[in-house]
Amino acid sequence: MKAWRDEYNRKMISAEEAAKLVKSGDRVQFTMGREAFAVGLQIAARKDELRGVQLIIPAPGYDFGWYDEAWEESFRLCVGMITATCQEAVDARRADQFIAAFIPGREAWPGGADVLLTEVSPPDENGFCSFGASLWNKKGEIRAAKLTIAEVNPSLIRTHGDNFIHVSDIDYFVEHVSMGGVPGQGSLAGRRIKEPEPYLKNIGEHLRELIRDGDTLQIGVGRTTEPLVRLGLLDGKHDLGYHSEATPPGIISLVREGVINCRRKTKNPGKVVVTSIGGSTREEMQWVNNNPMCHLINVNELEDVNVIAAHDNFFALNNALMVDLWGQIASESIGTQVLAQAGGQICFAIGASMSRNGRFVVVLPSTAKGGTVSRIVPHLPLGTIVTIQRHLTQYVVTEYGVANMAGKTVRQRAEELIGIAHPDFRSKLKKEMKRMM
Repeated sequence: MKAWRDEYNRKMISAEEAAKLVKSGDRVQFTMGREAFAVGLQIAARKDELRGVQLIIPAPGYDFGWYDEAWEESFRLCVGMITATCQEAVDARRADQFIAAFIPGREAWPGGADVLLTEVSPPDENGFCSFGASLWNKKGEIRAAKLTIAEVNPSLIRTHGDNFIHVSDIDYFVEHVSMGGVPGQGSLAGRRIKEPEPYLKNIGEHLRELIRDGDTLQIGVGRTTEPLVRLGLLDGKHDLGYHSEATPPGIISLVREGVINCRRKTKNPGKVVVTSIGGSTREEMQWVNNNPMCHLINVNELEDVNVIAAHDNFFALNNALMVDLWGQIASESIGTQVLAQAGGQICFAIGASMSRNGRFVVVLPSTAKGGTVSRIVPHLPLGTIVTIQRHLTQYVVTEYGVANMAGKTVRQRAEELIGIAHPDFRSKLKKEMKRMM
């Protein structure tokens, strides 16, 4: 015990000392989840000293200043999830985006980072730290990095699963600086939570007809999916399972109440399996802490299509920005404006399609921009990223109903989609369908 304690104390340095380990031209990567705040501040403070540092930020949450103009010579930004923190910088081309591909055996950054920044709990009696509520692929990224600096945050929870790392695997430790705030105050994508839109209730009612007792659920990040559980999506359901990247608001409460008990899961029965816990209150987080029912595993394993498909009755629920009459799903951009990251949606689309009695469902409001623009369109605007090819599209849901695309001809699929478009746009969509098909 004394050996690891001596090593831990020897590796503890100040945030200023940690920031000085970064050199011009380095690749500096934050791990997925909340950024290491104390070190991040000190790196930003070196703006005038550093040149050409590539910053890789999977989920921008804190604004350290480098998203503004006049920071480009010091820091080259590369982000994953498009959040409110970085949207303007992405639109202005001050930040590039990397494609998150959670594929077993394939690292997003071959060769690893020069400096990797992460956040951990204090070590336990055996010298193991926890990654708290957010695991993702941190252990693999630490193995690949040339140098790892971990902020030690005493408020992080511990979970069961693969969510730990030993003191000996970290190069340096820094004391955490708290930003305050309460878990659950923002969306899983870092955006401010708004009052639920009226159409969400109708979307939830249509979805309820598709969800069966005993289903294993995945619920993706997004403004349409995240509020649905608290709006009663799963009311009256029984023996549900859960296997998903994260936990939108209301999921942990349903686990506590026994609605999500995972008894009928064909893989990992009795266990809620995720790679991060989000959208939860402090009380819910404390319930998760050291709870053997809650398992955090590496995202590459979580999103392995064979692992997903091993669950019978898998129900994958995700967001879309736009769907065209061919059934192509756009969840990342409208034209060339990138608004989101696909994340695990592609893996869950394939895995759910392979699952026995599995279903892949995307949801979206029927219109945008105050009802002036239809989200069901004849064809996607030039430059739009196709997230899900039409061959995988099964169910599309708006506030006007459910389009079931399985086993339909091209025209029948288009008719299904027109039937769930806003009534103001159906006539024009029908004309376009006849012209195109």
